[in-house]
Amino acid sequence: EKELDENSVVKEYLTTAVDGKKYSTLYYNLDLIISVGYRINSHRGTQFRIWATKQLREYIVKGFVMDDRRLEEGKTLHGINYFNELLERVRAIRASERNFYEKVRDTFATSIDYDSKVETAKDFYSTVQNKFHFAITGLTAAEIVTKRIDSKKPSLGLTNWIGEIITRQQAEIAKNYLEETELRQLKLLVEQFLAYAELQVERKNPMYMSDWKRKLDEFMNLNDLEILTNKGAISHEEMQKKVKAELVKFTTKQIKGGSRKSKKI
Repeated sequence: EKELDENSVVKEYLTTAVDGKKYSTLYYNLDLIISVGYRINSHRGTQFRIWATKQLREYIVKGFVMDDRRLEEGKTLHGINYFNELLERVRAIRASERNFYEKVRDTFATSIDYDSKVETAKDFYSTVQNKFHFAITGLTAAEIVTKRIDSKKPSLGLTNWIGEIITRQQAEIAKNYLEETELRQLKLLVEQFLAYAELQVERKNPMYMSDWKRKLDEFMNLNDLEILTNKGAISHEEMQKKVKAELVKFTTKQIKGGSRKSKKI
């Protein structure tokens, strides 16, 4: 059925047998084993399909499948331990704009005096976001975008974004301009704070909205990071104007050059 390329799934190796002689032996990779498992009519094949369907269903429903025991015991596959890769991917997910916002919002909503209509509540997320960016780069979110966006640079100065092309929405996200080291540090910081905030909620410690702001500064102090004490020198509106202007120049230049460079992550 040409589902698999034989050169990719089968390889010949010399194997030493018990008699000391070397014999040419065919080895089949995991892709072929899985493919065969879905075709053979035997008890073992049925067992495999039951197991595989369970894993596939969990992936479709939850979006992930994990071998908990292997990860807990630090077992490796061909000498490779994938636990660190798992941690890095989880950090990236937790640090995503939507997940971070929802976690911060849910945490702040546990405050005794929480009121979503109060200005303090509305500003809390942007305050947290700015404090995190400032701790890593010395700049607020608006300052990062304004200072780093440049129509003369490849990809407008962005280091990562979601989608085939750079949209205005993606160009307004400060995290999309961070260098690899900055991004890694931000992920670690976000992970620490969310774990800390979750523990406070779990312990049912009574917290007011002002307490969360104070706790955030204490958290930054604990990590020996500089604390943002103002809203920064550039407003959100000024940043949006700069993005719009640079994006127009960037798009015009690409059209004239007859190319639309893109990077998808």
